[in-house]
Amino acid sequence: MRCPSCMAENATARRFCAQCGAALPTACQACGFENEPTARFCGGCGKAIEEGSVPTPAVAPPTRTDSAERRQLTVMFCDLVGSTALASRLDPEDLREVIGAYHKCVAETIGRFDGFVAKYMGDGVLAYFGYPRAHEDDAERAIHASLAVVEEVRRVASSEALQVRIGLATGLSVVGDLIGSGVP
Repeated sequence: MRCPSCMAENATARRFCAQCGAALPTACQACGFENEPTARFCGGCGKAIEEGSVPTPAVAPPTRTDSAERRQLTVMFCDLVGSTALASRLDPEDLREVIGAYHKCVAETIGRFDGFVAKYMGDGVLAYFGYPRAHEDDAERAIHASLAVVEEVRRVASSEALQVRIGLATGLSVVGDLIGSGVP
């Protein structure tokens, strides 16, 4: 999670920035909306924000580097098919449980292929293969992870059958600290 004060990257579970000590936004587990650190109710869905409601990343957060570097990076984005209709049919608490089980399933599957969950956005999950750790076969790992996510999401215990859509993109990227900005 990026600190709004100093722009340092922090572990998702942190409540205060490791670099400057500022309070960090709290992500709603039900919808992924980033709330102010003092918020007691989500600004995105109105649900109460519980202690420790931030989803856990699949692997350890990236470590800061002293300089930027070019890397081959594969980015994966996946989201639930028909999530808007699902949200209208389910009770908000039931929807929260379904989305939580879905996030957990996707994160665990991506972690098995050494991917990194960068962000949860409602029912969307953004993941990287090739950052923070690079492998020669990151694009292949992403493909295998995608196929596994499709299968695993079908098995998530839910009152509704779940399906997922996945997009992948591979290309050169610059990762690390940008010159003079302190932003990884």
